[in-house]
Amino acid sequence: MKIIAVIPARYASTRFPAKLMQDLGGKTVILRTYEAAMSTNLFDDVFVVTDSNLIFNEIISNGGKAIMSIKEHESGSDRIAEAVENMDVDVVINVQGDEPFINKKPLEELIEVFKNDTEKKVDLGSLMFQIIDKEEINNPNNVKVITDQQGFALYFSRSVIPFPRDENAGVRYMKHIGIYAFRKEALMDFYRLPMLSLEASEKLEQLRYLEYGKRIKMVETSHGSIGIDTFEDLEKARKLLS
Repeated sequence: MKIIAVIPARYASTRFPAKLMQDLGGKTVILRTYEAAMSTNLFDDVFVVTDSNLIFNEIISNGGKAIMSIKEHESGSDRIAEAVENMDVDVVINVQGDEPFINKKPLEELIEVFKNDTEKKVDLGSLMFQIIDKEEINNPNNVKVITDQQGFALYFSRSVIPFPRDENAGVRYMKHIGIYAFRKEALMDFYRLPMLSLEASEKLEQLRYLEYGKRIKMVETSHGSIGIDTFEDLEKARKLLS
């Protein structure tokens, strides 16, 4: 099984423009993320795919591998699909470009999902962890996921799901971490299929997979991601390295 990591890297981030090119302890955020993915030794190859000459040159000039997007893309999945369309690979791991502190263990667990899936019932794998704080649960920037008894995603939402009509029902609230492992066929199907109403409403690309009947296996992890969405996040990351 050939497994690669692809890091989609858009320059014009809405909340924090040019965040991937910010300095983080003497290296840019995107270069640190690329090097962190490489250092896990989990992948046959690692690529950054980007719409930016600056990011492309940053990776190439430091000995890495980068691909320029040809088209404009609505989502990270679309950007990755275009990049891998003609590659001979089985599983593609989407690593977020703004997460320079990649933890190896949850990525290993995602890869194991596919190694153990001999009947090919899994189209995608992704990560989740439990949140308890009510403010976090109610925050629409935290995407929640609910699963069936086998750990397959039933729905993702920015809303509180399930709604706590009975607060003593013993529900656990799970936050989705946007790291995906795709079978290449599922990724290419996503690329060719149009957006439907649930994805358009919630602005969550993973809903397109569910709307078209793809099966997403969720892996619970205790490792919350450390992403850089704001300048404050960058300052925290700099302190971690100092």
